[in-house]
Amino acid sequence: MYIKIRFPMLLTLLMLVSLVMFACNKKEADVDVVPDSEEVQVTVRLGTDASGVDDKSFNASAWRGITRFYGDTPENPLKQGSHYDYIISNNTDKYVSNLRLMSEGGYSLVIVTGFTWADALSQVAPDYPQQKFMIVDVAGLPNDAKNIMEVIYAEEQGAFLAGVAAALQAKEVGAEPKFGFIGGIPGAVITHFQVGYMQGILTISPDAEILDYYANDWADPAKAKIQAEAWFDSGVYAIFSAAGSTGNGAIQVAKESRQRGRDVWAIGVDSDQYGEGLYEEGKSAILTSMIKRVDAATELALMNVRDETFQAEVVRLDLANSGVGLPENNPNLSDAILAEVKDYEQKVINGEIVVDNTVAAFISAGHLGEGLTILARDD
Repeated sequence: MYIKIRFPMLLTLLMLVSLVMFACNKKEADVDVVPDSEEVQVTVRLGTDASGVDDKSFNASAWRGITRFYGDTPENPLKQGSHYDYIISNNTDKYVSNLRLMSEGGYSLVIVTGFTWADALSQVAPDYPQQKFMIVDVAGLPNDAKNIMEVIYAEEQGAFLAGVAAALQAKEVGAEPKFGFIGGIPGAVITHFQVGYMQGILTISPDAEILDYYANDWADPAKAKIQAEAWFDSGVYAIFSAAGSTGNGAIQVAKESRQRGRDVWAIGVDSDQYGEGLYEEGKSAILTSMIKRVDAATELALMNVRDETFQAEVVRLDLANSGVGLPENNPNLSDAILAEVKDYEQKVINGEIVVDNTVAAFISAGHLGEGLTILARDD
């Protein structure tokens, strides 16, 4: 017995086989051209404090690095929800539960930003030994599971340059050498910002007066606004804030003050905040910003996961590897000031100038004289 196949039917079968083979070949070709980040299917979730990814500062920089890894931008996060996402913890009581939630979500990497996450991560990470974690601003966590990448910065070096720039600007225009520093929650990292900034100012103006204030909050601009108003009224020339979105209050006051014709400035932090200081005709109340490349840290961690080179290690970013510094463009600083700042930057990189990063070192160096306060602490 046999089956007779007519020519039209045979032609149809051949066409179907050809289509199947073409589809299989095309599928293989498509896989070959998929970008690395898609091929490995790296996924990540970012945990932030109450200020979220829209703080225009620290967390915004971390988010920028994540979106850039996937070829997106914070303004156009196309792959959010499928490849990456974030969760906001409105208070520290939520840190542990939110970390557990992220750890059980099947993400390739969980990132948390800021030293206030340290205790929660130390508690949660050992329970999820297969989960990869990265934390910014913390080193030395207990890590028996060997699953935490820690990234720290030489914030004092970048803050030193911001202090040098502010003091040189005041000197250039003959302003009173009086400056302010606003911190968020006290701790070793914020101390780096403060003592570096103060040392930079005192390097140019040894008799300068420097005031400080801590809001004990990362997301309360009103507190910084009240303090900045009082300081500018008392003759403070420039205010540097290392306080998350709290510091945006000082920027707002600087904008309003310059609109009224007062020669005062705010100094941005973590991200280039020049745009946040715009008030009229393209003018900005941001003298310069102390850049802290949190975006470089988040992108580096993701690349390491993608390339299967992720390690439980401490990574330090400083002036020498462009982890901190001032923006490439500083429209409110003269060429002469920028050249002098560049000289000081090279001296720090070369080791000719050692920038303090603790209160003890700052006092030991004889910097804490009359007219200075220092509320920072090293723990």
